Amino acid sequence: MGPTILFDGDCNFCDASVQFIIKRDPDAVFKFASLQSEIGQQLLKGFPEHQGVDSFLLVDREVVYDRSTAAFQVCRYLKGGWKIFYCLRYIPKPITDLFYQMVAKRRYKWFGKKVYCLLPTPDIRRRFLDME
Repeated sequence: MGPTILFDGDCNFCDASVQFIIKRDPDAVFKFASLQSEIGQQLLKGFPEHQGVDSFLLVDREVVYDRSTAAFQVCRYLKGGWKIFYCLRYIPKPITDLFYQMVAKRRYKWFGKKVYCLLPTPDIRRRFLDME
C-alpha cells in the first residue's frame, strides 16, 4: 500500500484538503481513510504516540508523519508547483507546528463540521480505504 492520509472525517477543512490533494495527485499515489474509521484506527495500532490525534496524519513506509511534517511530505508527491512547499521542512518543526496547531485548533470554528458527505466517483472511491 502506498502513502495513506488519515484525516478527521468530520472536519470541513480536512475534507477540502483531501479534495485538494486528489485533484493534484493524478497518479493516485495517496490512499485515504478517516481517523474515525476502523481501518484508520487499525493503521495507527502500532503507533501509540499518535493515538488520539484528531486532525491529519500521513502513514508512509511504516512511518507516521504528523502536523506540519505530514503536510510537507504530502507536498513532495503533488504535481505542479506544490512541491516547492516541501522545502519548508527545513524550518524548525516547533515553528511550523505552531502555525499548524493554530489552524487545527480552530478548524471547526472557522470551517465547521460536515453535515453530509459527497459521493465520490468510483475511481476516487477506490482510493478511500474505508469505502472499499
